[in-house]
Amino acid sequence: MDKLKVVVIGAGIGGLTSGIALSQAGYEVEIYDRVKEMRPVGAGISLWSNGVKVLNRLGLGEKISQIGGLMDRMQYRTMTGELLNDIDLMPLIYQVGQRPYPVARRDLQNMLLKDFPGKVHLDYKCIGVEEDETGVTAFFENGHQARGDLLVAADGVRSAVRSYVLGEDVEPQYRGYVNWNGLVPADAALSPKNNWVIYVGDCKRASMMPVGGDRFYFFFDVPLPQGTSAKPEDYKTELREHFRNWAQPVQTLIDRFDPYSVARLEIHDLGPIDRFVKGRVALLGDSAHTTCPDMGQGGCQAMEDSLVLTNYLISTNLGVEYALKRYEIERTERANAIVRKARKRAEQIHGKDPEITQKWYAQLAQEEPVEVTNAISKVIMAGPLH
Repeated sequence: MDKLKVVVIGAGIGGLTSGIALSQAGYEVEIYDRVKEMRPVGAGISLWSNGVKVLNRLGLGEKISQIGGLMDRMQYRTMTGELLNDIDLMPLIYQVGQRPYPVARRDLQNMLLKDFPGKVHLDYKCIGVEEDETGVTAFFENGHQARGDLLVAADGVRSAVRSYVLGEDVEPQYRGYVNWNGLVPADAALSPKNNWVIYVGDCKRASMMPVGGDRFYFFFDVPLPQGTSAKPEDYKTELREHFRNWAQPVQTLIDRFDPYSVARLEIHDLGPIDRFVKGRVALLGDSAHTTCPDMGQGGCQAMEDSLVLTNYLISTNLGVEYALKRYEIERTERANAIVRKARKRAEQIHGKDPEITQKWYAQLAQEEPVEVTNAISKVIMAGPLH
C-alpha cells in the first residue's frame, strides 16, 4: 500500500506501539493525546511473552529486557503465608520461546516514547471524527483538525471515538473490586527478588512481582461496592483493616509503600463489542477491549492489535478499508475471548460466588505446576506470534 498518513488518538501503550509499528512500515504517523503531560495510570504491568514478542519484532527486545523484571518463579500462598503452589516458570519460558518482563508502566511508556520517531501532540482532546471517500478527519477541542488516510483510536476505556464506530455509547462496567498498586524497593523481607508471590484469602489478593530497577510492582485487591472513596493518607489504615492478620510480608509491604505514589482503581472492563472498525477508523487497545487485569493481558492485547493492524495494511493492495476489516475479524475473535476469560477469572478470584472462590483455593493447593503453566501458555500461543 502507498505511503499512508495515519492519525493516532491516544499516547498510551497501544497508541505508542501502533505508532512505532506503523512508522517502521513507512507510514507517516501523528499521535494526539488529551493529557497535558504523560502520566501513566497504574504503577506496573505484567507483560507476558506474547506482548514481549511484539516488542521483539519491533526491535525493542534488548530495551525491554533492560527495564523488565526477571521472574523465574510464581508462588501462591494463603493469607497467613502457607505455601499453596510453587511454580517454576522456566518450562513455560521454553514452551513459548520468550521470557515475560513485568515492567513499571512509566518505564515502558518512556521506552516507547523514545522509539516513536514522530511527534506526540499533548493537550489535544479529540471531540469527533468525520470520514469521506478519500480520508478521515479528527476534530479537537482546541480547534485543530488532523486529516489522514486512516485513524487509530487508542484512546482508552473512556474512548471519545468508540461511539462513532459502534453507533451507540457503550459504558465500562464495574467488576466488583478495588485495586491498589504501586512500586517498592525489592527486599527479601517481602519476597525473593526473582519471585512473583500472590497471597490469597477471603476473596482478596496481595501480590508482589519483580520489575526493573530492583523493585517490586505490588497490588492489593479487595471486593468493595462501587463508589467507596479513599484519600492517599487513608490508604495504609484502609489496607491494614482489609488485610488484618495476613502474613508478615503483607504487613511489611503496607508499612513500606508511599501512599502518595499508589494508584487506587475501581476495576472496570468493557464489552465484548462486535465491531472494532468503521470505514477508515479502527479501535485499538482499551477503547475496543478493556480487560480485567486478572490475566495480565491488557497491554499485551494492545500490542498484538498494533502488530496485526500494521501487517494487514502492508500486506494488501486492496485499500485501507479492506485491511481494517481483516484486522477487525482477527482481533474481535482474539481480544473478546480474553475479555470474557479475564472477567470469569476476576469473578472466580474476588468472590462473586464465594463457593467458586473457595473451590479455586482448594484447586491451587492440588494443582500441578505444569497445569498452571500450560494454561498460561495456551493464552500466549493463541496470539499472532507463536
